[in-house]
Amino acid sequence: MTIGAWLWSGRRALVTGRAASALYGARWVGEHAPVELLWRNNHCPPGIIVRSERFQADEVASIAGISVATPARVAYDLARHLPRTEAVAHLDALAGATGLTAREAMHLIDRYPGARGNKRARQVLDLMDAGAESPRESWLRLVVVDAGLPRPVTQIRVTDGQLVAYLDMGWRDKLVALEYDGDQHRTDRRQYVKDIRRAEMFERLGWHVIKVIKEDRPRDVVARVSRALGLVGDAAVPPYRSQGRDAA
Repeated sequence: MTIGAWLWSGRRALVTGRAASALYGARWVGEHAPVELLWRNNHCPPGIIVRSERFQADEVASIAGISVATPARVAYDLARHLPRTEAVAHLDALAGATGLTAREAMHLIDRYPGARGNKRARQVLDLMDAGAESPRESWLRLVVVDAGLPRPVTQIRVTDGQLVAYLDMGWRDKLVALEYDGDQHRTDRRQYVKDIRRAEMFERLGWHVIKVIKEDRPRDVVARVSRALGLVGDAAVPPYRSQGRDAA
């Protein structure tokens, strides 16, 4: 699809957005996600989004002969054009695949001061975290941040000297961690056994690990985390406030 879209442009467009992030190895890009191009054309076929936006030579790379936006430009476009939660998930995946930092992308906000979406781009890019290993982990981190709780650190390495394991996110100084349990933790026997061993080690070392599943409501997650971090009583639990329709 991406190659076809680029060829449709007569090899003149610059591939950006989700399609470009997939070319860089980022995960979680849907098979039917539209291909976003920087080009001038008002009559694009279904499955292609064309934006007539400026870009400079140092924002262009080449992958397998295809003109692709650099990771920084891809991140800039994702942050401006996608709904917040979706944008953060794709940015997390792009950062994980390329090592991109928010600072590398944010300089484009200054380069194009009048561009649409710059204000939200700065906020969204600041939330990017290469440690997220799934869109639901990205969503869970946003639930915590949106509630006004301290921003968690991702991929916390824990060892008892023999076993080594990583926690999705948490607060090392409080020995509190937050993990999203997908279906594989229930259906994969090998994963199930591994989870038991990890849980035993965390308990021995004094960690309080909060498990979250898809049925959990953000408000309840916030309450559990707040109490674990030392807040006492319902009145001390920060209220959960979604950041628009896409934040939950």
